[in-house]
Amino acid sequence: MFVSKRGERFGRYTDRRDAGRELVACLGHLADRRDVVVLGLPRGGVPVAAEVARALHAPLDVLVVRKVGVPGHRELAMGAVASGAVQILNHDLIAQLGISPASVATVVREEQQELARRERLYRNGRDPVPLEGRVVVLVDDGLATGSTMRAAVAAVRAKGPRRVIVAVPVGSESACEDLRHVADEVVCARVPEAFRAVGEWYVDFSETSDEDVRALLGLAHVPAVPSGGRA
Repeated sequence: MFVSKRGERFGRYTDRRDAGRELVACLGHLADRRDVVVLGLPRGGVPVAAEVARALHAPLDVLVVRKVGVPGHRELAMGAVASGAVQILNHDLIAQLGISPASVATVVREEQQELARRERLYRNGRDPVPLEGRVVVLVDDGLATGSTMRAAVAAVRAKGPRRVIVAVPVGSESACEDLRHVADEVVCARVPEAFRAVGEWYVDFSETSDEDVRALLGLAHVPAVPSGGRA
């Protein structure tokens, strides 16, 4: 069992689809609005986002974000890159670890190349869903540091949306609070008192494959661009 910030006790989510169904309960005010778009962060955020989009009757798309890892310790994020040439770096961490500008540039370039490859793969020739003037719900399977989600918010902002909402099934208190400074709304279904890792909140946290992402996007119904939506 896990304890939330409010003292509520929960078991783990069965899998990402189960997490998405619980997250929907926190987003009911967005159901059936013609101006809502749901974006999943590949790869693990897409199965969660697919459940959210289905329940809200909203179009589903992806926003590709790549963690920029510390050389030799790639699991430790020193920043992130996202679609639209968005780049966010943790300059304090980079200075603290003494990482050279050349090393940072090398890792950023590698991640940008991988980002471009994945965008081509996932979209399979489809155009991105337009975001200008719309309410964009950014979904991931959880928030640890929040660095990739910050890059995602910045990338979406550049597209001129009406509002940007971050929505996750579970997140650390620090990451959820930090994102409130950059997003219009942050929905964290569970905020545990002692957060260690996103995967601890799932019975099945197996890797989502590129083919899984392609299949979910291929099945998603993308309605016509609306002329307006409910306020």
